[in-house]
Amino acid sequence: MTASLSDLLYLLLGLVIGLVIGFFVARHFMKRYLKKNPPINEEMIKALMMQMGRKPSQKQINQMMKTMEKYQ
Repeated sequence: MTASLSDLLYLLLGLVIGLVIGFFVARHFMKRYLKKNPPINEEMIKALMMQMGRKPSQKQINQMMKTMEKYQ
């Protein structure tokens, strides 16, 4: 019940092919997700603050953008 060298090579080749295919599939789905749900931008922050009853200044919007980028 020992694995021959060719069995190990097939296993390694299958693993590499699986990783490459998995990478491209995940990349495709991530691009599609980001197209449907774009990351937050300044207009979204401004609209959110205005919904809360505040008129944000550009400085406040910039601070929020920096905070959001920090956690992404």
